[in-house]
Amino acid sequence: MSAGRYAPSPSGDLHVGNLRTALLAWLWARRSGRDFLIRIEDLDRVRPGAEQRQLDDLRALGLDWDGTPVRQSERRDLYEAAIGRLQGEGRVYECFCTRREILEAPTAPHHPPGAYPGTCRELTDAERAQRRAERPAAFRLRADITSFAVDDEIHGPYVGAVDDFVLRRGDGVPAYNLAVVVDDAEQVVDQVVRGDDLLASAPRQAYLATLLGAHPPTYVHVPLALNPAGHRLAKRDGAVTHEELTGAGIDVFGLIADSLGLTGSTPQDLLDSFDPATLPRAPWVFEPPSSG
Repeated sequence: MSAGRYAPSPSGDLHVGNLRTALLAWLWARRSGRDFLIRIEDLDRVRPGAEQRQLDDLRALGLDWDGTPVRQSERRDLYEAAIGRLQGEGRVYECFCTRREILEAPTAPHHPPGAYPGTCRELTDAERAQRRAERPAAFRLRADITSFAVDDEIHGPYVGAVDDFVLRRGDGVPAYNLAVVVDDAEQVVDQVVRGDDLLASAPRQAYLATLLGAHPPTYVHVPLALNPAGHRLAKRDGAVTHEELTGAGIDVFGLIADSLGLTGSTPQDLLDSFDPATLPRAPWVFEPPSSG
């Protein structure tokens, strides 16, 4: 059975923009007859209690999901197996660059702006041994392309840069781009609905999926929620979580539904008339209620 998913990171409470994306992911999955899965992306930045509060807020919104949520922290064997497969094909190399070194390195003409310039790509065995004595190595993918194309249901054809991106960080933690691809393939997720700030990541992930023998999913990158200044909505903007907004007397579900041009009091109500073609294509500007 194919599936869609919502995959929050338990680094804090979900804000109303996160909940809006979750509802859209649910609607897209249920409309197409797919299962809807929850995956906790807890490889980094975990705040105690955040996972349970996130799940409670999703339930409070009326969302349901199939099966038990899985945690990335419990799936490291899958990520290491994928890295091992790529290593066996000669597609992985050690990288010892710091973030500062990468930013200050000259970019080769054939690399897109901001791409990793390949500093450690062709180190000799002796050079690698010397660098290992200085700092732990990250693992990078040895990409053989510089761009890859994906189709997005909102943005249409999109061609994005593909560089030698990180598969495992220097601290041993599997990188996001690897983990999400392995998880989606293993969970038979063939539809990914998420914020459009991640659109630029889709070509890298789709390319990696093909290298691992998987079909890239269908992508749907939805507009973000912004604050009145035009920046991504965040906790620092004030009352933006389900608990805070409910405490201020706001119907959170109704607020989100209205922002999408939909009417109803439950997700199922919205599903009955859900038409992706009519959804807003512009970001949603949300002004948190005054605390005064």
